Amino acid sequence: MQEWTRGDPAKAPARAPLARGGKLDAAHLVAAYRAGIFPWYSAGEPVKWWCPDPRFVMRPTDFRLTDSLRKAMRKAGWSVTFDRQFETVMRHCAAAPRPGQDGTWITEEMITAYCELHRLGIAHSVEVSWEGKLVGGLYGVALGRLFHGESMFHHKADASKVGFATLVARLTACEYFLIDCQVPTAHLASLGAFAIEREEFLEAVKRFRDQPPAGDAFVIPTSDAT
Repeated sequence: MQEWTRGDPAKAPARAPLARGGKLDAAHLVAAYRAGIFPWYSAGEPVKWWCPDPRFVMRPTDFRLTDSLRKAMRKAGWSVTFDRQFETVMRHCAAAPRPGQDGTWITEEMITAYCELHRLGIAHSVEVSWEGKLVGGLYGVALGRLFHGESMFHHKADASKVGFATLVARLTACEYFLIDCQVPTAHLASLGAFAIEREEFLEAVKRFRDQPPAGDAFVIPTSDAT
């Protein structure tokens, strides 16, 4: 297995890339995630590899299922699936408007690389449909008992929350330890995410990246399907 060799993540700048350049493919991505590092850059730039301090995370068991979200999830029009439309979800995430951002970091190069990870069973998508139409979703990378969230989108109110809540329920059932949210957002903070010191995060990565979960989180039991 390829290992990360382009700088010590524990010594990365808190708010700047650890490294620039290099190849973006499945092997390099797995090496990066196993070291607690993720790529984030814009089209036309070299790949930028990050390990910020602090790190924004969520414990699946700390997820806040609010009364309003619980009520929304009971509506009969929702359906949630996993790994049915991975590339489509990525492209919707790429097209989603981001306040304060011009364009997207989800480049064609990234789509190709993460689709390769998906074919290897490492990257996963959540698809949320309303009355049969795709209206939200998210994708990320699962290694051991860690899920590294990458991006989400919604075209209907509560759609991404419904998908995330469904994912968290499966991660909890399969005894995942941590969801890596990478950088702070008010949306994820409202659901229970919080910041930890990078040192603590890297310790968790080393401890749990090779621990098998207690089941396949990305297969929704029939009885649990929304």
